Amino acid sequence: MRLSRRGLLASATVVAVPPAPAPAGAERHGRLRTGFERLAADGYALLEGQRVGVVTNPTGITKDVRHIVDVMHADPRVRLTAVFGPEHGFRGTAQAGGSEGRYDDPATGLPVYDTYLKSGRPLADVFTASGVDTVVFDIQDAGARFYTYIWTLYDCMEAAQLAGKRFVVLDRPNPVTGRSAQGPVMHKEFASFVGREPIAQAHGMTVAELARLFNGEFLSAPVALETVLMTGWKRSDFYDAAGLPWVPPSPNMPTPDTALVYSGTCLFEGTNLSEGRGTTRPFELLGAEGVDGRWAAAANELGLPGVRFREAYFAPTFSKFQGKTIGGVQIHVHDRDAYDPVRTGIALLVTAKKVWSGFGWRSDNWIDKLTGSTRVRTTIDAGAGADEVVAGWQEELAAFRRIRKEYLLYR
Repeated sequence: MRLSRRGLLASATVVAVPPAPAPAGAERHGRLRTGFERLAADGYALLEGQRVGVVTNPTGITKDVRHIVDVMHADPRVRLTAVFGPEHGFRGTAQAGGSEGRYDDPATGLPVYDTYLKSGRPLADVFTASGVDTVVFDIQDAGARFYTYIWTLYDCMEAAQLAGKRFVVLDRPNPVTGRSAQGPVMHKEFASFVGREPIAQAHGMTVAELARLFNGEFLSAPVALETVLMTGWKRSDFYDAAGLPWVPPSPNMPTPDTALVYSGTCLFEGTNLSEGRGTTRPFELLGAEGVDGRWAAAANELGLPGVRFREAYFAPTFSKFQGKTIGGVQIHVHDRDAYDPVRTGIALLVTAKKVWSGFGWRSDNWIDKLTGSTRVRTTIDAGAGADEVVAGWQEELAAFRRIRKEYLLYR
């Protein structure tokens, strides 16, 4: 396997804890063991003698829905001394763009430090002040470049390296499979917290694989990284194959169905249409005042694989068009294997602009941050169809797929 220069550098400090042989029949019965489950089954040997801090949120749970912080705190074999909360907070009390701040967790008494919007030396100082030796990361991702937890991972890896800490990633499934990467690759000049580095919009990787990629390709100096892999997960598996309970990783990611469409329809955050926040189907419902059934009809005429569109009317309880009844579409995915969320999102942008005269981009061109360049916005404004827009990123996507392949851990 070819490794990049950074990959060779990182390989000296990266230790991937490999899967143990699965019990007989485990694969047949879909028996998935998360990174945490394997860490605990090994008596936390990887953390022996270490003061441990955990970067996590409500998704850091066991199969019987106990939080890993509560489990580790009660176990004398591990010395858990701190928790680090991302966007929305450790216990998940904050909405989008918010966090819980610094506090002591009422359930365990552990100090909880806020990582949200911190990076580099300021975040390294948080790790230093906490007194931990090892930082453990365990958060469920949603599979999209602009879902911020993977950049919390990136920032924490960078900060751990600056602070001289070990970094351990406990792996969890990509809920929308790890079959392939899709969509545009971010251009470096558009870096932000919804995309620090040039990866594809739908990356098709697990957090452990992303950690290896970040360490090998992007961090200025690699962190001492160890990854605890899952057993019983295949790249073709959707979340429901895992046998794991779903905990919303953020308030507007209520179900795995949301994650399935999110990498495409989150692009509507960059427009003046509602992306469905404030409804029971965020990112599956899209609309605005003045939109009618012509949008669903135009989208259905494209014959996109695996998906149909229904004319829908809804009244968001918060966010855009709060309290107003608006028209739009509901996305109905009927064949997950055939469905391409990014192409679908682009097609919906193109058709919305075609049938609704009120269509507009957010004034700050947020769409450019989400797609990673000006190309999607400018080509749609120039009248391009969905296929032409999608064709525009194929070369850079192919280059990313070649790099990505070096860091995959599962078949």
